[in-house]
Amino acid sequence: MIWRQFDYWLTVYRRTWRGSVVSSFVAPVLYLTAMGVVLGDFVDAGGSRLGGAASYLQFVAPGLLAAHGMQVAMAEMTWPVMGKLKWHKTYFAMVCTPLRPRDLFGAHLGFVLFRVGLTAAVFMLVLSGFGVYHSFSGVVPAFAATVLVGAAFATPCYAIAVKARSEAIFPVIFRVVVMPLFLFSGAFFPVGNLPGPLTWIALLTPLWHGVELTRMFLLDAVAWPAAAGHVAYLAVLAAFGAWLSVRRLTRRLIA
Repeated sequence: MIWRQFDYWLTVYRRTWRGSVVSSFVAPVLYLTAMGVVLGDFVDAGGSRLGGAASYLQFVAPGLLAAHGMQVAMAEMTWPVMGKLKWHKTYFAMVCTPLRPRDLFGAHLGFVLFRVGLTAAVFMLVLSGFGVYHSFSGVVPAFAATVLVGAAFATPCYAIAVKARSEAIFPVIFRVVVMPLFLFSGAFFPVGNLPGPLTWIALLTPLWHGVELTRMFLLDAVAWPAAAGHVAYLAVLAAFGAWLSVRRLTRRLIA
């Protein structure tokens, strides 16, 4: 059942992918060039201050990778979900077939993780040209970490979108949640540089866990107990979001 819906999402993407080329593939390269290369030339810090990275480019690249996974996931789980429920009513038509609400959610989530994985793969291919990798043994784990970050943000966002009655909440989410997370979760500087209370807030955010996990693998500096903690945090958040999403979608479509 899920595969039938996943095939639907792939068909839609084949017809609409051109509209996401800039945001999905070009924008990350521009960010990397501007923040990692150009700004990096002006950053004077030792490796110890940059979490073991030999250069600012090596420090910021994993953070941008994880942050982009978050952005892609949340973009695909906001307005598209609202469209299926409110504007086009596609979900209501689908649930009249043998498809169940959890099938609709599973297929949508699978497509979103495919999108996150695709953009992460392109981003990581570009990174190879910048000489960021300490070794290629961390590439696959870093890719998996980025997809996990996408899942950790996608499922709670889906639950919010299913519950929302108006699309007005989505710009608020991106301005109040996504942008601060992007700027202050360790992608551009160590969160230890933040004032005391803000440091603890940053340490509780999902993106910080994703950035740290991705950076560990790309810098080939994995602390396995910490990595396990990051994975557990993100996996629990993704699982809870999935449970809540199916519950809310079932109520919205069937109740």
